[in-house]
Amino acid sequence: MGQISTYSLSQIGLLLGLTVGIGACGLPEAFNQFSQEADNQFGDQHFKTAITLIELHYVRYGDYPQSLADLKYTGDWDQLAIQSVSYQKADKGYILNLERGWVGKADLEYPPDFWQNLGIIESNVKGQPTPTKMPKK
Repeated sequence: MGQISTYSLSQIGLLLGLTVGIGACGLPEAFNQFSQEADNQFGDQHFKTAITLIELHYVRYGDYPQSLADLKYTGDWDQLAIQSVSYQKADKGYILNLERGWVGKADLEYPPDFWQNLGIIESNVKGQPTPTKMPKK
């Protein structure tokens, strides 16, 4: 990693550590609201980034990856997204669950058209994903 990437990831680690430490002390409702909003924003970005990387793999190779470790040409920031989701390849697509946002659970919901032409057949994110794209055989 370059100096800028390492510095940026170090800053994030420090920020996350402070947030967890402060959260353990019991904070006012305003911080809890801020924390939930941050979880939702980071969760939204992580979920969408993971989808993008998985779907790009499908476009390039004609099938979904066996695991997220099979994704190629990812950047340093992509690793944050990959570590925030759980992935399982299925017969006709994949299951993608969002495990964390900033430091806690995100509460997200997408409209039906968000899920169009994605291979997601199941997710813990609200809004019913419908399998509309079948992998090439």
